Amino acid sequence: MANFSLEGKIALVTGASYGIGFAMAQGFAQAGATVVFNDINQELVDKGIAAYAEKGIKAYGYVCDVTNEEQVNATVAQIEKEVGVIDILVNNAGIIKRIPMIEMTAAEFRQVIDIDLNGPFIVSKAVLPSMIKKGHGKIINICSMMSELGRETVSAYAAAKGGLKMLTRNIASEYGEYNIQCNGIGPGYITTPQTAPLRELQADGSRHPFDQFIIAKTPAARWGNPEDLVGPAVFLASDASNFVNGHVLYVDGGILAYIGKQPK
Repeated sequence: MANFSLEGKIALVTGASYGIGFAMAQGFAQAGATVVFNDINQELVDKGIAAYAEKGIKAYGYVCDVTNEEQVNATVAQIEKEVGVIDILVNNAGIIKRIPMIEMTAAEFRQVIDIDLNGPFIVSKAVLPSMIKKGHGKIINICSMMSELGRETVSAYAAAKGGLKMLTRNIASEYGEYNIQCNGIGPGYITTPQTAPLRELQADGSRHPFDQFIIAKTPAARWGNPEDLVGPAVFLASDASNFVNGHVLYVDGGILAYIGKQPK
């Protein structure tokens, strides 16, 4: 269908050298978009460019720290000059620190907030003026089930992702009149390098307790794959979602809808 096409669009996906950002950017390329991404150092950018090339995608990679406003503004200006005006922004770059709250330092808390919440604010702010001028734009914030739920050891991450949900709604509220749609995707538990420690087999060959917990809590009875996020991302990046604004689409296999199994 034509309205799902991203032909001629330029998509910036932050932190997309690997993982879910890479999968979504790959989906954008298959739908016709030009892929641009950034990462924190040259090594990751080079690895990302090589990984895209392996998939037959010419991607444009830039070294940029999403928490550094000057760097972000300079990078966005450079992208506009070298590639073109950004039509689609995915605020994907993020970190998680799994530390009990009373053991977490304020500096560690701030670092998570800085990357996971201030970063999307800074990058969105940098791309919005050209989107306003163009009269069209798509911003997709990678939220989380922790935008809705709490859990042990993720106080900073949950605070950041809850804030990101509200930033999503506020960008939609403030810039919807310029034909700019800002929505979120809330992934469930996805098989990425970040979650690999939670899926490691135990010494006796049994599943990790957290792995067992997630399988039991998910109606789909499995972890998601990065590819599960591609369709929702393409939808929110395309003209098919032109009247969808301020929404968070949870791609979680049904976890948020499910109370869980009754103990036997």
